[in-house]
Amino acid sequence: MGTTSGAAGGTDAAGEQEAVRRILTGSGDTWAVVGLSNNRARAAYGVAEVLQRFGKRIVPVHPKAETVHGEQGYASLAEVPFPVDVVDVFVNADLAGAVADEAVAKGARAVWFQLGVVDEDAYRRTRAAGLDMVMDRCPAIEIPRLG
Repeated sequence: MGTTSGAAGGTDAAGEQEAVRRILTGSGDTWAVVGLSNNRARAAYGVAEVLQRFGKRIVPVHPKAETVHGEQGYASLAEVPFPVDVVDVFVNADLAGAVADEAVAKGARAVWFQLGVVDEDAYRRTRAAGLDMVMDRCPAIEIPRLG
């Protein structure tokens, strides 16, 4: 692991940090969190809570379609009946590429692969489709740094 979108995309660290900033401040406030359930022990639960604290609307996407943090859940990204701005991916890397493709099809503006989630091919496809994307990073770590 440890590979980041900067290395994958041929951008420098400053370019990657700019993508992080664009996603967190300019891509919109509706975040579909894929893999989010009511399991408090999972990282997605805490990260979604932080996103809400910073003014983001979270949309839980999980096969159980649970309501989490007061927001209605959906079994898949395709079932979300309104536009989403950012798709935050908490599934393992073997499944993440398909989620990135779904995000492109859904019309999202950005895709965020969480810490430990790396798929170089998905990164290239998503960027080629015109979306911002970062990999192997956490918005709950990055958003407080924006000041």
